[in-house]
This record gives sequence, C-alpha cells and structure tokens, in this order.
Amino acid sequence: MRKIHDFPKAYSKNAQIPIEDFSESAKRAAREGRASSTLRLAKVIVIGDAGVGKTSLVMRYTHDVFDLDYKATIGVDFEIEKFDILGIPFTLQMWDTAGSERFQAIAASYYRGAAAVVICFDYSKIQTLQTVRKWLDNAISENPTQKFSLFLVGTKADLVSSSVAREIEVEACKIANSMSAEFWSVSSKKNENVAEMFARIGSVCFDKLMKISIVEQQNQNVRVKLEL
Repeated sequence: MRKIHDFPKAYSKNAQIPIEDFSESAKRAAREGRASSTLRLAKVIVIGDAGVGKTSLVMRYTHDVFDLDYKATIGVDFEIEKFDILGIPFTLQMWDTAGSERFQAIAASYYRGAAAVVICFDYSKIQTLQTVRKWLDNAISENPTQKFSLFLVGTKADLVSSSVAREIEVEACKIANSMSAEFWSVSSKKNENVAEMFARIGSVCFDKLMKISIVEQQNQNVRVKLEL
C-alpha cells in the first residue's frame, strides 16, 4: 500500500491542473476519521494510439516490471493499486485500453465512469501527439455528464535526445493547456516520473471524490432533518 500525506507536485508549471494541496474539507474529514472505514475507488482509463507504451506504463507502476515484448492489448486489461491517503484507504483501478482501431468498439465501452483520463503519446513518434484530441473526444463521448481529470502523458522520453524532448515538451504543454490537461513526461524503461505521476493522479481523484462524498453526506443529513 502506498502512503500519501503531502499532495504530490505537478511535473510542469507550464501545464498543470490547478490544485496544489488537498482541500480543507478533505483534510478535515480525514482528521475526523469520516469515511476511514470505506475503501474508496477511482477508475482511471489509459488511452492513446497503439504502441505508445500504455501497458508498459501501467505494468511498471503496478508490478515494477518492464518488457519490450508486450503483446498488443485486446480490448482492455486492468490493474489496481491501493493507497493510504491522509489515513483513508483508497484504490486506483487502472484500465489499460487497446489503441488499435479494430478493438475500439470493445475498449470504448470501458471508458464510462472514469474519474481520470490519461492520454498517452510517444516521444519517438511525434504523430501520436497529433491524435490526442481524437482520444479526448472519445472519452468525452462516453462520459458526457461526468467531469474527469485529464492528463496528457509523453512516454518513451528516453528514446529522443534532450534537445528534441524539450521541443516536444513545449508543444505538448500547449496542447495540454488547450485541453485543460496536466502534462507529464515519463520513461517506463528507466522508471522516470512514473510513480510520481500516478501519485498525483491518485491524489487528484481522491480529493475530488472526497469533496463529492462530503456534499452528498451533507445533503443526506439535510433530508433526514426535514423528514423528522
């Protein structure tokens, strides 16, 4: 179980979700022990073109392994990771979806109910950055009434030079900002920024769901009082 007590920092100030700490309501609920007996769960979908490294990213984080010979995902696979955030149990359910067009009908049905969407592109295949808006549209079409947190993630940063990586990062940050997404650069092979990114995703999801839970509890208390 991974423990988080301080809110993880974003990768870049040039493209980040505007949250730098847990909300006061979430921290207060944690201090008072509210919901501490409930195992909360957030669904995270990992999407993007075929071969950009989605499976490598998830497997590096959940099992700390890296394999150059992963077979193409057929439909979806999922892994879970458990956290202790501010003393409250919390679970990320990570759905690794197929990027191949022929499996899209299967994969898209699993996009529903996502608390966070991770759109991946490959640093070494710059054309995969140009398709990220298509993937965002797909995610929105399956979650038309639900506001999810969005992350744009550049994978395989180790396959390009530092100068090329900087140029791509500038463009990726512009695209991320246009989509209201947070940008991250990672390398599953070298295990760079992977744990930090998922810790950030988990914390963002936790804070959002805690605030929703608190509002729902308050509404329920109001209804009970009205019925008395």
